[in-house]
Amino acid sequence: MLFLIADAFDASLPGRLAAFGEVTEDMARLKDAHVVLIRSKTKMTKELIDQAPNLKLIIRGGVGLDNVDKKVAAEKNVLVRNTPKASAIAVAELAFALMIAVPNRLVEAHTSMKDGRWEKKTIKRTELFGKTLCLVGLGNIATEVARRAKAFGMKVVGYDPFVKAHEVAELKPTLAEAVTGAHYVSLHTPLTPDTEGMFNAAIFDVMKPGVVLINTGRAKVVATDALMAALDSGKVACYATDVWPSDPPPPDYPVLKHANTLMAPHIGASSKENLLRIGDETIELLTNLKKEGKL
Repeated sequence: MLFLIADAFDASLPGRLAAFGEVTEDMARLKDAHVVLIRSKTKMTKELIDQAPNLKLIIRGGVGLDNVDKKVAAEKNVLVRNTPKASAIAVAELAFALMIAVPNRLVEAHTSMKDGRWEKKTIKRTELFGKTLCLVGLGNIATEVARRAKAFGMKVVGYDPFVKAHEVAELKPTLAEAVTGAHYVSLHTPLTPDTEGMFNAAIFDVMKPGVVLINTGRAKVVATDALMAALDSGKVACYATDVWPSDPPPPDYPVLKHANTLMAPHIGASSKENLLRIGDETIELLTNLKKEGKL
């Protein structure tokens, strides 16, 4: 059995996969591969899947599966799996770091010092304590964010149509009811036909003036034109994001030029510890599939 590692994983993974078969990182061998391992960079489109007649399994190291053509994979009897638990801590910590950085104005403070300016009197902070955080999507990552927010003394509400009860967040029946009154809104929903553009002008309209929007989920969940209008008006005080419509985003993507943003180059799942956990979850997945006779 041939395993093709198409994207960057922990350096230990090839050696661990060797117990299951031959391992390569040569994309030219896609036509021979039985298992393809990807993260965010490689898109398993119909074109690529068609080039792999021996393919049995696609493993996405991470949560979202929007970079896999699941319909084509199903038609060809190719299993598609992810590692949903591995990235929870890494992405949650980045989301919370963004949420801390904005009210503490850390980037402005750091930049002023590097520029030789002493802005003690002009840089004014606000606190997270006592503020309301709305989580949109309540999976593993959002749950870790919720736990951290509670530790900071925040009120946590959430919206997820697939979740009936949550250990930390107070559930709201609609997205509009969830975001209304929130000082911070953090996005953790996958990209689907139902979620694409769900943060539109109507949703921004019911949000609290000066809200901070944090996105470590998927860029296209937010409608760009509506976001830019909300940033221009001050309805959204800051858009803090680690996710983009493409990696990297096009140079003319308007978010890149707006002053009221805090940005990172899609590093949420890139911690050393997370890459090790992805490897652990991958090996566990392969072991179970082998026991079940699916591999």
